Amino acid sequence: MRTWFWTLFVLALAVGLAVVLREHSGNVLIIAQPWRIELSLAFAVLLVLAAFVALYAVLRIIAWIVSGPERFRSWRGLRAQKRDHELLETGWINVLEGRYTEAEQDLAKLLDRTRITNTKVLAGLARARAAHHLGEYDRRDEALAVARNTAGNEPRLKEAAATVAAEMYLDQNRPQDALALLQPLHTVSSRHLNATRLLLRAYRQLHDYDRVYELTRLLLRRGAIDKAEAVQLVEVSVAARLRAAGLDGFKIIWNDLRADEKTLPDIALAAAQLHDDAGRHEEAGRLLEAALNVKPDTRLLNAYSQCPPDQVARRLNKAETWLKSHPDNSALLAALGNLCLTGQLWGPGERYLLRSMKIRSDVRIHALLGNLYDRLGRKEDAMKHWRLASSVAGVLPVLQTSNLLPAADTRGDPTLIDVETMAEAQPIERTAPMAASAADYFDSEADANQQAFPGMEPVASPRSDAEFDEYFDSAPIPGVDLSQTSDRPHGRDRD
Repeated sequence: MRTWFWTLFVLALAVGLAVVLREHSGNVLIIAQPWRIELSLAFAVLLVLAAFVALYAVLRIIAWIVSGPERFRSWRGLRAQKRDHELLETGWINVLEGRYTEAEQDLAKLLDRTRITNTKVLAGLARARAAHHLGEYDRRDEALAVARNTAGNEPRLKEAAATVAAEMYLDQNRPQDALALLQPLHTVSSRHLNATRLLLRAYRQLHDYDRVYELTRLLLRRGAIDKAEAVQLVEVSVAARLRAAGLDGFKIIWNDLRADEKTLPDIALAAAQLHDDAGRHEEAGRLLEAALNVKPDTRLLNAYSQCPPDQVARRLNKAETWLKSHPDNSALLAALGNLCLTGQLWGPGERYLLRSMKIRSDVRIHALLGNLYDRLGRKEDAMKHWRLASSVAGVLPVLQTSNLLPAADTRGDPTLIDVETMAEAQPIERTAPMAASAADYFDSEADANQQAFPGMEPVASPRSDAEFDEYFDSAPIPGVDLSQTSDRPHGRDRD
């Protein structure tokens, strides 16, 4: 658009100038002794314009020639900058794609080559992240040191280096080192949301649940955290704070919660446990009931069914009300059965537990049925359910009681001399060696029997001495070269 505008402007100017010069047909006289120059006005004007254009062109050419070295340095700088950007881009892409070895090589080359501050800082941080994923923590710390030193006092570069280093320290489970880097960022600007999220992660690793609760509230107000994640963090942190504060600090923490947060399972369980430990079972029951009215959680039902006998009637009535809305809830039926057992209501307890077992058969239900039948004197039924509970708990197969393992046949055992005799004999302690190379340890079989089995009558040998000599002469001894010992074969064997 600008080109068309200037073209039209020049054409209009030329036309106007031509018209003006045609109407003024004067002369221009130039006297420079000894010369006298006379020109028409139109030619003089055109000559001045041509001289101006020529002079302008000459000056531009001279300026271009003079600025040659500077332009060459600028061109080299732009080429180097382009090459650095390409290496930085390739390195970051390799980091994002998980090719950390290639990324570290490219970024190390870039760190040695570049002279641009921002590029060097970014390359150092990217190389540190690649080395961190490779588990090369020494090289990671070297790259982080280069990035921090290069950043100097530049605020944004310092914040970037501190944030990246803190995140990697948290991955390495070093929350104290991360806090030292993140705390100044959070103090200077509480709107540094990424630093706040990393601070939350550090305090979670340190189990500082007061700070976890505060930072979760802050991030939730600013919309910087998912609501489901925030609810989970609030639930865990508040439950831990309640357990740590005890009943004395209960009201301060409890009054700071919203109504929907008081019914979260972990929070309700922690609050009820505090009141149960203090003997305030009725208040504990009301806290659990408020949470159970929102959702019949299994853990809440289990805790609700654990109560002293004087609370059974009230809790049974409440649980039966919930049963109308959730008739197929196995955990609710098991809780009713447990309450009936506590109140010694054996018939209703058995019905509730059997209904629960039809929906879901688990360890607790079998254990409760075993306890119930044991109190009723039905030992076989009690043992059956206890056995099923133990098998489920240990992930063991249920073995039939009638299937017994057969007795082992020990008649062919070479280490026993006489099974029937040993069964009748008193416990013995073997002192004789059992190896084949010690077969001639005893002088005679009678001495051997007497030494091995003290208190027994000598057993008559079924073999003669000649048979024993023939046996031991012919039987090879494993691992022994008889030609190199005194036990080498007799002459008749060699013949």
